[in-house]
Amino acid sequence: MSDQLSSLAYLYGAPTATATIKAKPEHFQVRENLGFTFEGQGEHLMVRVRKTGENTTFVANELAKACGVKSKDVSWAGLKDRHAVTEQWLSVRLPKGEQPDFSAFLKQYPSIEILETQWHSKKLRPGDLVGNDFTVTLSEVSDVESVEKRLKQIAQQGVPNYFGSQRFGNDGKNIDEARRWGKDNVRTRNANKRSMYLSAARSWIFNTILSERIEKQYFNQLIVGDIAQKDSTLSDVTEQNIGQLNQSLQKRDVAITAALPGDNELPTKQQALELEQKHLDAEPDLMSLIRGNRMRHDRRAIALHPENLQWQVEKDTVTLSFSLSAGSFATSIVRELALASEAERSY
Repeated sequence: MSDQLSSLAYLYGAPTATATIKAKPEHFQVRENLGFTFEGQGEHLMVRVRKTGENTTFVANELAKACGVKSKDVSWAGLKDRHAVTEQWLSVRLPKGEQPDFSAFLKQYPSIEILETQWHSKKLRPGDLVGNDFTVTLSEVSDVESVEKRLKQIAQQGVPNYFGSQRFGNDGKNIDEARRWGKDNVRTRNANKRSMYLSAARSWIFNTILSERIEKQYFNQLIVGDIAQKDSTLSDVTEQNIGQLNQSLQKRDVAITAALPGDNELPTKQQALELEQKHLDAEPDLMSLIRGNRMRHDRRAIALHPENLQWQVEKDTVTLSFSLSAGSFATSIVRELALASEAERSY
């Protein structure tokens, strides 16, 4: 795996073990969890697919052709990895309520399976999911004992909630383009590109803030001026309440947040404001793009705690299973375990 995040701090120190990831599509499995049920009626056909070695947009476009609709009439809750076996829902707008015949589509694409269909009154939109379940296999692990030790640490303390390298494109091209757009004041009607570069810009600045918190040992410790989160409620951290909030942090009752910057001022104060502000100031081109598009400031938890984390070892192979909330990256877990490289593609 090419690590675009090599400059960022590791929570448990740089891994010493090496491993191979995605040697086969089934070595990276993802199952989407929408978190709601369908109504059984409506003009949107919900199609649950299992795809192998295909990306979401390709499947959506081909599904649109099979249903005789435009690509814009097919939507999804989240993009899934191409080099993997993934299960997800796609919605197809079919106002007449007629069930399409998928036999020719399935014959043409044996890498795609349709697992079930249901009807619903609303289309899927990006973000309409609560999370994903993962099964990840690391093969050719050079030091299984080291990986298991780190897994036990992760089960206790979690990992940095970094945005994964896929957010920044091949060789970081998305972040390079985001800087160019900010510097040259690029304007476009291409909403997809604008969204992609804005997302890359905010995500990169968040990552650099988080990296410094790890370096300064503020990953598991609130500092004055921080903003703590409990459920959906944000609270200012002051000299008066920091002791109590740090106790709650150890119990995972609250979370430390860091900035997803916008065009408004940072809401942090004092020590936390000083820490965050310099990372915004260090990226004037990215901030120019963010401010030029009137993005509003948001917060994101800095710690990622995988749920139901389990693992199995067989010789030099370690297979992990866990669940993550929407917006989190499985690669953030793999990054702390081993220096993992992707196998040469034979599929």
